[in-house]
Amino acid sequence: MQPRTFHYEEADGVAVVRLERPERLNALTFESYAELRDTFRALGDRESVRSVVLTGTGRAFCSGGDVQDIIGALMGVDDATLLAFTRMTCDLIGAMRRLEKPIVGALNGTTCGAGAVMATACDLRIAAPSAKIAFLFTQVGLSGADMGAAWLLPRIVGHGHASELLMLGNFIDAARAAEIGLYNRVVEEEQLLQEAHALAARLADGPSLGLAVTKRMLDAEWALDRDEALSLEGWIQAECMKHPDYLEAYNAFMEKRPKDFRRHGVDGKEVAR
Repeated sequence: MQPRTFHYEEADGVAVVRLERPERLNALTFESYAELRDTFRALGDRESVRSVVLTGTGRAFCSGGDVQDIIGALMGVDDATLLAFTRMTCDLIGAMRRLEKPIVGALNGTTCGAGAVMATACDLRIAAPSAKIAFLFTQVGLSGADMGAAWLLPRIVGHGHASELLMLGNFIDAARAAEIGLYNRVVEEEQLLQEAHALAARLADGPSLGLAVTKRMLDAEWALDRDEALSLEGWIQAECMKHPDYLEAYNAFMEKRPKDFRRHGVDGKEVAR
């Protein structure tokens, strides 16, 4: 895990992915898109990581694709090149959603374009007051349905708010984003990383299979009818009851001690510590 285009570190089960181009408001390049995609894919098999914090450096979380390095470079290219790029950006969001470990977005400032969709792809979002957000795509002549935004956003804020954000492409401030449910909470700038890391650490202490299945079901059940959802939840909960985490919770209750879910991975095997 030695990316060239952003900072990566991990400790005590929490990985931190920090975009690090503050002079360009952490705008993404072809290389950083690919490295982020590959990193989120790799984190799925990394036993030392149980949760992730995604954040930025400086005045922005992420301002989207770099105007010079991406937008300008794609002018006049052939159809296959355009499609390869847009599929790569979608693959990044797919990798974030398929990662069955919680991702906490720590939004430290301007969050727009691809950055807004990356924030939306996180499981939880904690924002500083400076974290204004916009899905700018229609403002530059593109579809608001980009990188999965039209799939993700209505599930968080509802169809009406999503339509407004994706069609108008206007910035909203952190208070408004929290009001419509896009941000889980807004904290002072100096507390942002501390709060995000504390939340990620709490999730890292949680039951790995239970959290993985919860994330999976939150996405999958939108496409199911009621009876299909009930049937699937009944089956998956029975599977969770066979996992060592369930026995651990019971034993901890009976023995009046703290739970230790870190002992086992999603597969139920003992984790080296």
